[in-house]
Amino acid sequence: MKVNIKDLPLDERPREKMMAQGPAALSDAELLAILIGSGNSEETAVGLMQRVLKDCQGSLNTLGRMTMNDLMSRYKGIGEAKAITLLAACELGSRRRREDVVEKKKISDSRDAYEYFASMRDLPLEEAHVLMLRQNHSIIGETMISRGGIAGTAVDVREVMRHVIMNRATAIVLCHNHPSGNLRPSREDDQLTKRVEDACRVMNIQLVDHIIVAETGYYSYREEGKI
Repeated sequence: MKVNIKDLPLDERPREKMMAQGPAALSDAELLAILIGSGNSEETAVGLMQRVLKDCQGSLNTLGRMTMNDLMSRYKGIGEAKAITLLAACELGSRRRREDVVEKKKISDSRDAYEYFASMRDLPLEEAHVLMLRQNHSIIGETMISRGGIAGTAVDVREVMRHVIMNRATAIVLCHNHPSGNLRPSREDDQLTKRVEDACRVMNIQLVDHIIVAETGYYSYREEGKI
């Protein structure tokens, strides 16, 4: 027999619990259950989301990297609308983290740069972005300069400098992701860093850092003394 959330005690129902105690009192599974609204014929929305999170080792970041097809094919009761809702919620969480950095309006160190670009660790393909800064390292804006495959992406240094000049930036942070999860820079990564650094030197632009992001964290050329 299907267990319905309405059959649970009031203090165990996610919506009622949130109203009484606030969102911080709810588990990740309970918060996600509120979003999807219902489970399936064998489990409640809470039970379904507990199972999904267990498969993701309890990580919302791992959940955010799943595709709609992953969710719909693996879990009974998750259709297109619920899959879209879950992935939209994960994306909003990533954007909120980025806002926290943007609100500071300044990149003070490599950790700030990583926090700004952290959402790139969830990308399925490799991308390269440039963050443009003023002289005091306050943020002007960001743009994607290339998108490739799982193993790499080609970056045209001229395209990097075009965006820098157009936005009148005096400092930049270069960033790309490694979908493989390997944080170590490749020979091509080292060569790209050198080409960008040389171009910046000619244009009197500061290359603040080149950050590589992956599921396990980040690699900073600045922190490693390679810039």
